[in-house]
Order: sequence, then C-alpha cells, then structure tokens
Amino acid sequence: MVANAVVLVVAQALEIAPEFQALTFPPVLFLSAAGAVGAVAVYWVFDRRVDRPARTFRRIAIAVLVVSFVPDLALLGLDEAATVPGVVVLMLMHVVVAAVAVGVLVGWSGEEQGTR
Repeated sequence: MVANAVVLVVAQALEIAPEFQALTFPPVLFLSAAGAVGAVAVYWVFDRRVDRPARTFRRIAIAVLVVSFVPDLALLGLDEAATVPGVVVLMLMHVVVAAVAVGVLVGWSGEEQGTR
C-alpha cells in the first residue's frame, strides 16, 4: 500500500489523468490491500498443498498479473476520464503489488534458499 501510495502521489503531482477516479487514494489503497491479502491467501494454500509452493506461486502470480491488466485496459473504453498514461499508472501499481507480494512471500518461505 505504501509503495502504491508513493506511485499515486507522483502521478497526482504530474497531473496524470486528474479526473480519473481510479487514481485516487480510496480505490488504490483498498485494491492494493485486497491484492496483497489475496496473494497471502493463495500462498498459504500452496504452502500446504503443493510440493514447491514458491515456484508454483511465482508462476500463478505472473499469470494473474497479466490477467489483472484487462480491467485496466477496459477502463479506456468505459471511463471518459481514463487516459493511456493513467491506465499505465494503474498497471504499474499492479506490478508493484505483485513484486512486493512475491518477493516477501517467497523470501519468507525459505524455499529459494533451500531452508525448507
């Protein structure tokens, strides 16, 4: 949430899509938290049911990240305030949440360091 709040502050300072409600604090913070909680839940399940949870999680996270761009791109046709730079910022925020979630969850698991 903190990293995406920084991205949002920069986007607002640069006046990227100032009327685009998706680039305001309530949806950004809520959806960042929801994405992180979802990632934790998925990793928790994988950790209990999959032989190599970090590897599996990383692959699923990449697929989910790509799919998560679809609604953002759809906003270009659905929201008059959406601009290409604004949608790119939203997509960047998805990457931020994914990178932090994968980095933290896989890093804490110890699987990559052979401590599992």
